[in-house]
Amino acid sequence: MQVLVTYDVSTDTAKGRKRLRKVAQVCLDFGQRVQKSVFECSVNQVQYEELRARLLRFIDLKEDSLRLYRLREPKERYIEHFGINQPIDLEEPLVF
Repeated sequence: MQVLVTYDVSTDTAKGRKRLRKVAQVCLDFGQRVQKSVFECSVNQVQYEELRARLLRFIDLKEDSLRLYRLREPKERYIEHFGINQPIDLEEPLVF
């Protein structure tokens, strides 16, 4: 399944900045950054549950926001992109 992860982590304190780095690292473990606090992830159900659990370990529910969107398939049919950072097919080998 394709999942869009978005977050807003409060960075007013050193603890907040550390949470932000941890959340971004978890997202990088499962997908690719498409904007500063937005990641596209291609996961199965078990990986989705792991992604969700790991993110919830770091998010402070009183200060931060986390949203997980399951994208409708095929995502290319439902997503329009304009500007820099063209989309990458997560199912294809990453060869540059």
